[in-house]
Amino acid sequence: MGALKKKQMKTTSGRPSDASIWEAARRGNALTKCSFFIFGLGNILNKQFVRGFIFLAVEIAYICYMAVFGIRSIGNFITLGTVEQGKTYNEALGIYEYTAGDNSMLFLLYGVITIVLTLAVIFAACMSMKSAYCTQVRRERGMHIPTFKDDLLSVREENIHTALLALPITGIIIFTIIPLVFMILIAFTSYDHEHQPPGNLFTWVGLDNFATMLGQGSKLAKTFWPVLGWTLTWAVFATFSCFILGLILALLINRKGTRFKGFWRFMFVLSIAVPQFVSLLSMRTIFNANGPVNVLLRHLGVIGMTESVPFFTDPTLAKITIIVINLWIGIPFTMLSTTGILQNIPAELYEAAKIDGAGTVTIFRKITLPYIVFVMTPNLITSFTGNINNFNVIFLLSGGGPDTLDYYYAGKTDLLVTWLYRLTITQKDYNMGAVIGILVFIILATLSLLTYRHTGSYKDEGAFQ
Repeated sequence: MGALKKKQMKTTSGRPSDASIWEAARRGNALTKCSFFIFGLGNILNKQFVRGFIFLAVEIAYICYMAVFGIRSIGNFITLGTVEQGKTYNEALGIYEYTAGDNSMLFLLYGVITIVLTLAVIFAACMSMKSAYCTQVRRERGMHIPTFKDDLLSVREENIHTALLALPITGIIIFTIIPLVFMILIAFTSYDHEHQPPGNLFTWVGLDNFATMLGQGSKLAKTFWPVLGWTLTWAVFATFSCFILGLILALLINRKGTRFKGFWRFMFVLSIAVPQFVSLLSMRTIFNANGPVNVLLRHLGVIGMTESVPFFTDPTLAKITIIVINLWIGIPFTMLSTTGILQNIPAELYEAAKIDGAGTVTIFRKITLPYIVFVMTPNLITSFTGNINNFNVIFLLSGGGPDTLDYYYAGKTDLLVTWLYRLTITQKDYNMGAVIGILVFIILATLSLLTYRHTGSYKDEGAFQ
């Protein structure tokens, strides 16, 4: 009993605005709870007319929207349309005439918008109830009840974060959340090249697309698993080869015996200054069948005058070539990052190690490498994530090729992201593209979170401070 009383005293002793929505629902009076259903009722009856009428206007606008457009949108969202576009031949004019049908894509989009608006209005209902509860608490305590002028002044002071974040959050909802939900829902429909609106309708298919993609026997499954394997292989090699070689390069440049350190850094940074797509297209030209590398090999007699090394046409060699060329793009970034870390390792650590008799290898293994790995681990995780979605390198170098009939619209060097591009842009299988997007997100989120939570950077972030 004493604990309950203490808890109640603690709840009521804070600021009214700090109350939670759950607390307002439990402790609010009848007027406060009615404010959840009639927006602004508690504020209006407590003479906070402007705030109350703003809440009420939101509810009235939502009711009007649902009556005119929203209820129909929810119904269409459930069915995704029932009337297909008609086609009849007009013998008098000698032409085909089309009659408009339902557009499944618009029905899906309008349904998502209506659902998001409904969730926003539910949030507004909670805010209305919380506002009424805050006014109730103030009245019970004999405190001043804020007027509209007080509300405006609070926006400039303690509630300035609400005013500044309102527009960005609205933009995120409109331009990020709604399109994202729309694209996710496409994965559960039959929206492919055979069901293109407005000429054709598509329907809900549940998890059938995921079963087709992940199951056995279908050509999509026979494509997904090899492409996933190459995607992970590419990400591992591209990430750690650039890290290891960039680390070695930084160590060589930063050693005491190296002269003209600034010059060497400048030379390697030049590859960063050149736009990446320019470097990649140049490399593609250099290594193609009649490029400078093959011409040079012919003149040196390494290959015949009519032969060429299939850098991008042989599946295995194409993958090796892509990984090697990526070194030119990735090593300078790692070199710069590692250089900054090396220059910030306390010199006292090295001096103490030398006094204790540690050799160069021991110092590197016990001090330099752990320090670099500790700081660079989050960067390695983001680099791995970026390489899984590294569209530019694959698309600009090999275009995903060489193509093969064994895969469903994918080449031997296609990553999941470039295959997704082919499925959506070329083949117009938007549902399968959405499935791949969801699977990539699940894979990346799982690997990134599990890896990061087991690193020293997460467990002991102050270890090297």
